[in-house]
Amino acid sequence: MSAQGVRIVGLARHWLGTPYRHQCSVRGAGSDCLGLIRGVWRELKGGEPEAVPAYSMDWSEPQGEERLWAAAQRHLREVVGGDMALGEVLLFRMRAGSVAKHLGIVSVTGTCPRFIHAYSGHGVVESPLSAPWMRRVVARFEFPLEVC
Repeated sequence: MSAQGVRIVGLARHWLGTPYRHQCSVRGAGSDCLGLIRGVWRELKGGEPEAVPAYSMDWSEPQGEERLWAAAQRHLREVVGGDMALGEVLLFRMRAGSVAKHLGIVSVTGTCPRFIHAYSGHGVVESPLSAPWMRRVVARFEFPLEVC
């Protein structure tokens, strides 16, 4: 268990209860799934690495563009293989053949894993990483290590 992973989970848990608001990233006021990741990034790193353009809720699904995945690859470190770790960012494909358009942060590992995410109609919540959710994970990422 890494100290950074524990810190990321602690920061993400401070967002619990934040209402769902598309394109927002303000703890306590409103956030979508990307907004949660952006907020944790700001608390870890300071400013965001790039301006986030306006985006629709379908995340370019009609065009088949993996915009969210590409952005994650630009700013996070992709994890290949091995067990999930605390604080990892999960990228989900909600339907077969669609673009990946949901994000969450691993908050509990082991036999009963959980993740924190902003979910339409629910806000920022901590949910079981159940088999249906696990089947939708298409990539895992780590926040870049902190520079001292």
